[in-house]
Order: sequence, then structure tokens, then C-alpha cells
Amino acid sequence: MLEGITVVDLSQFLPGPVMTMMMADQGARVIKVEPPSGDPARQMEPFEAGHSVWFANCNRGKESVALDLKSDAGKAALRALCAEADVFVEGFRPGAIARLGFDYDAVRAIRPDVIYCSISAFGQDGPLADHPAHDMAVQAMTGHLAMNDGADGKPVVPGVPAADMAASLTALSGVLMALIGRARTGEGAYLDCAMFDALLPWTSHIAGPAIAGGESPVSASQRSTGGAALYQVYATADGGHIALAGREPKFAKALLEGLGREDLLDLALRPAGEQSELIAVLRETFASRTRAEWEDWFHGRDVAFAPVLDFREAFDAPQVRERGLMVTAPDGSHHIAPAIRFAGQDKWSPGAVPGLGDAADAG
Repeated sequence: MLEGITVVDLSQFLPGPVMTMMMADQGARVIKVEPPSGDPARQMEPFEAGHSVWFANCNRGKESVALDLKSDAGKAALRALCAEADVFVEGFRPGAIARLGFDYDAVRAIRPDVIYCSISAFGQDGPLADHPAHDMAVQAMTGHLAMNDGADGKPVVPGVPAADMAASLTALSGVLMALIGRARTGEGAYLDCAMFDALLPWTSHIAGPAIAGGESPVSASQRSTGGAALYQVYATADGGHIALAGREPKFAKALLEGLGREDLLDLALRPAGEQSELIAVLRETFASRTRAEWEDWFHGRDVAFAPVLDFREAFDAPQVRERGLMVTAPDGSHHIAPAIRFAGQDKWSPGAVPGLGDAADAG
């Protein structure tokens, strides 16, 4: 889909690399510009087939060029790459890329129709622009972390880097929009993509009272964060867990009729935060059998149910296998397949993982 598009990518870690990997997966030429020491993700354990699993699954299919951008030679080499760039991506703290001499105006002087994308934690301006942050700090500042609380009501470390990934998807969407616009007008564009800005809209289903100018909601009273019996995690007899993940009356009716507890249906229809009695009953019920026994019991019932799997179980599941979502490369490394797939495309195979400076060596 993106053959003929050249991307020069100066980003590291997650947001930028994931965004440009999605472009590489669809045929774009992505030139990853790294410092002489490489993207720090190269050193992150575990390793497989000579590469960090993290790095490989964010940078496959790219070319690597190692440049010291504080040197004249490194700057000259990057300027040459800018002349080829349809898209330029950077993930430095605001102001850093300008000090290196490669802000939007500088790159646009080399390539007038460039699509230039800056990815940062809080954006290029505003009171937090210079504040150092990774994913969890952004989750904390958007209110997400406060809603990610444990049984004691205290926030817990999130398992998913939602701010990083929201920024990746937002940046990709913006860049593709800009490419469509350039095809019509011939004009390039500048995109200031902040992780904070990208994650904040993800609150609309849980932060309604605060969005409307009122008090912040409490997770235990919200339908999607712990206040509803049919949207809840329950422990099983063997130490496993199952999740109920659909609050609609039809699901409550199917569940409670199956359990012989139709008398509790009115409790399931109460507002979120007023279902503690039903939650207590279901906790006791689900603790009476193993996770596997509950999986068998739910089979064929019209209830939004799922066993809580760990990553090993998830990657080994039939859904992953039958949809080809885990792919083994020729070197034996494992890659999560792209979620973006189009009818008629050839079967996807992962591009090679670049060694540091491979493109320069090859040239």
C-alpha cells in the first residue's frame, strides 16, 4: 500500500518506532537514523535470533543508519536523507531537534513537501512541554492511572503502555491524512503529536462527569471500571480468573438463568455502583469451580465471558494460530503480525531486523 513512500525516522523506544513499523509493514521504505550507540531498545531483554524481541517487533523491515548528529559529517548525511524523505519523524524533547538544525523549517527547506511529525510526551508548547516523561507519567497526568486502581483504591502500575500506543496510532493517522492531502495539493504538513493529547480522548466513556465540568468519577461506581457485576473479574477455585465483559440485560439474563438465579436479575439492572450485592454472590459462585470448568460451562451460552489468559496462553490460543497473528521469520524469531491487513494482499512475512548501521554498510 505504501510502496514508493520514504520515511526518515529519528525516533526511539515505542511511539515513533511502532508508527513507522506499521508503515514499513505496508511497503514504505523506512530509514531508521540511530545514534552511534543505537536505539536503547536494542539492549532490552529478552533476545532472540541475535536481536531484542522488543526491538525486532518495533523495527523489522527498516534500514538502519548510525549518525552522530552533533558532528558535521552526521548532519551532512542526515541532510542528504532529508532530500529523499516523504515523511520525517522525530521523537526528541521539544527544542532538541531545532538545536541540532533539523526542525520543520530546516527540513522543509531541503524537501518542501515533507510531512514532518514530532512525537513527544506533552507537545511542543504548553506548561508541560519540557517535562520529562514516559508512558506512565502521561497516564498519570491524563487521569487514566487514577482509574487504574486495585482493590484498595490505590493506583497500580498499568500493564499496557496506552499513551505510547495511542501516540503511535494518532501519529500514523495524521501522517496518512497529510499524505492524502499532499496528493491533492502538493503541500507538505507539520504534525505536533503529543502522547498526552492522543490519550486524553480515550477517557470519554469513563470520565463523563469530569468532561461535563463536574467531579471526577470513582472507578467503583463506573460501569466499565468495577461498578458493574457483568463487567468484572472473578477468581476461580484454582487461582485462575474469568472476566464478564458485557453489561447488556440479555447477557445478565442468560447468565443468571443458567446459574438458576433469575431472582437476581433486578440487581444486574441497577446503576453501576449499586450492584455490590450481586458482585458478592458472583464472587462466591465463581470461586466454586476451576477456570477450565467455567470455560466448559460458558461454552455455547450467550454471555460475554472470557478466561483471563497470560501471554503464553494468549499467544498459543487457536484464535492467534488460525488468524496467523504470530509469525516465525526465516531466522527463527517470532513476530506479532500487523493488525492492518487488506483483502487480496499476499501472505505477510516479517521484514529483516536491521543491525545497527546496516544501511550505511550496505551502501
